[in-house]
Amino acid sequence: MTFIEEFIKAIRMTFLLWLLTAIIYPLAILLTGQALFPFQANGSIMVNVEAQPIGSTLIGQRFTSDRYFHSRPSSVKYSQGEQASPTGISGGSNLAPSNPALLDRIVKQTNKFREENIQPTADLIYTSGSGLDPHISLQAAREQLGRVASARGIQDDEILPLINRYTDGRFLWIFGEPGVNVLRLNYALDLQEINRQ
Repeated sequence: MTFIEEFIKAIRMTFLLWLLTAIIYPLAILLTGQALFPFQANGSIMVNVEAQPIGSTLIGQRFTSDRYFHSRPSSVKYSQGEQASPTGISGGSNLAPSNPALLDRIVKQTNKFREENIQPTADLIYTSGSGLDPHISLQAAREQLGRVASARGIQDDEILPLINRYTDGRFLWIFGEPGVNVLRLNYALDLQEINRQ
């Protein structure tokens, strides 16, 4: 083969691989996702009764009111305000365990929970590596149960079924621990209150 033939063959192979990996494969994944898993493929965005997006079930949201269960803390400030994206931004603090700023934040968080008569659990004090974790442990939800019930003027027994309903099990039934999806739980509490009125 001559140099020109080899060059044309290389160009064809490059074009074929580009077509396969940059066009055909991504398009097949996109179409499969939209056909079989449209909710997940579009970011798992939850909408309220007015069909306005309130957040993603896959990304932790910040809740500060006593009427809501609090999520895991995040080292980033989520987008807020009218121009905000419902999912915000993500990121870890990258603070070393020996960093005094990390220790100060943990001590402040722990003292805050103790003032609220909440036994601080690891997932209420420590941030997740990505800052995205939408779940808290069942223990963290139970620790906050009294505060939320008191702030809403309802009994603990009215919230427990919602905690059970919005608890996601272990991944593939063996990996990780069950976790409560905080956004779903808090929105269900709001809906329960609207329906009660």
